[in-house]
Amino acid sequence: MQLRLLKGKIHRARVTAALMDYEGSIEVDTFLLDAAGIRKFEEVNIWNLTNGERFTTYALPAKRGSGIVAVNGAAARKVQPGDEIIISAFATVQEKEAENWSPRVVIVDEKNRVKPLAGVAEH
Repeated sequence: MQLRLLKGKIHRARVTAALMDYEGSIEVDTFLLDAAGIRKFEEVNIWNLTNGERFTTYALPAKRGSGIVAVNGAAARKVQPGDEIIISAFATVQEKEAENWSPRVVIVDEKNRVKPLAGVAEH
């Protein structure tokens, strides 16, 4: 049996731009993508904590350390700069592999920098 499990997520990222005149995607600081294990062009789900919108797009890397989280194209209608979102990616794994599965969860602050948490390993 195969299961869909959370692979990685960036929790409470702040949208820095919503750009309609673009060919779609979400641009994310490369540091954050790497920390969450999300690859360039990988499908991601976006859950907007501010307004409840949910949508799917693909990830593109933005400048490392920039804090950029820019939603582009039609999806830009579903966010506003300053909205808090969750960016998530899933993987299909065999049931046996799922027994020891651990997603890469990255929690960020209001400037989209990794937030250190006491007692929680950073990725």
